[in-house]
Amino acid sequence: MTPGARRALDAASALFYDRGIHAVGVDLIAAEAGVTKKTLYDRFGSKEQIVVEYLAARDERWQAFLAPYVEAANTPRARILAVFDASRDWAGANSAKGCSMVNAHAEISDPAHPAYQVITGQKAWMLALFTGLARDIAPRRAAKLGRTLMLLHEGGLVAHGLRIFPDAIDHARDEAAALLRDALRVTPDADEKRR
Repeated sequence: MTPGARRALDAASALFYDRGIHAVGVDLIAAEAGVTKKTLYDRFGSKEQIVVEYLAARDERWQAFLAPYVEAANTPRARILAVFDASRDWAGANSAKGCSMVNAHAEISDPAHPAYQVITGQKAWMLALFTGLARDIAPRRAAKLGRTLMLLHEGGLVAHGLRIFPDAIDHARDEAAALLRDALRVTPDADEKRR
């Protein structure tokens, strides 16, 4: 990516997150980045493609941010709770207005929009992550436990963004911890003695 294109994507990313995707036009992105509209169109082709790249880059950064949290956890339960810890830290540094994917979906609900697949793909990835981690705790109930963990996680993110009450992600983490305690009690596997 050329320096001008990088500045444009950085400017678009900040503007889209702060003001909303529909509220930001190509003229504003070009002005903030110090590039011409021609540079934007030469590099990205359309505003829709800038949105795609903004969301894809944000998801890539999130996954890279999350990985060390999960890798450092030494039990299946701790790995699940590490996702909530990472989300709390990420939100504090990067997401004052809540989840960028949830916010983008509020503006882009048409499956034909090129960014729609990025948005839903990120949430499908999170569901697969929780389900995979849940499999180590409750193999027979991993799908249900994964969905419940994701609902707690996503609810925490939304409540954080809306500032409904303080420490929403920590509250979601506490509820996930209680859910996992119950799951460990209900699922008598030999492996659980190690957890």
